[in-house]
Amino acid sequence: MIIMAQSNEDPFIGKKATPFCLPNAEETIICLNSFLGRWVVLYFYPRDNTPGCTIEAMQFNAALEKFADLGAQVIGVSADSPQSHQKFAE
Repeated sequence: MIIMAQSNEDPFIGKKATPFCLPNAEETIICLNSFLGRWVVLYFYPRDNTPGCTIEAMQFNAALEKFADLGAQVIGVSADSPQSHQKFAE
C-alpha cells in the first residue's frame, strides 16, 4: 500500500530539493543533479536498522516496480555510513 501525503499536509512535498552528493551503500558518489529531467521519490529517514525505518524502506522496496512503471527513481537518505547502509540493505 502506498500512502501519499497531500501537498497541504507538508510544505516540502513537490518542492525542488537542494542539490547534494552523497555516497551510496557501495561507496559510489550519487549526485541528485544526475537525475535531472526524471521523477525522483526522495525520502529521508533517521537511521538504518531501526524498526520504523526498516518498515518504511521495505514499503518503498515493495513498491519499486510501481514507481519504475511511472518513471520514478526512489532514493532513501540518512546520515549513516555506506557500511551501515550496506548492512541495512542486506
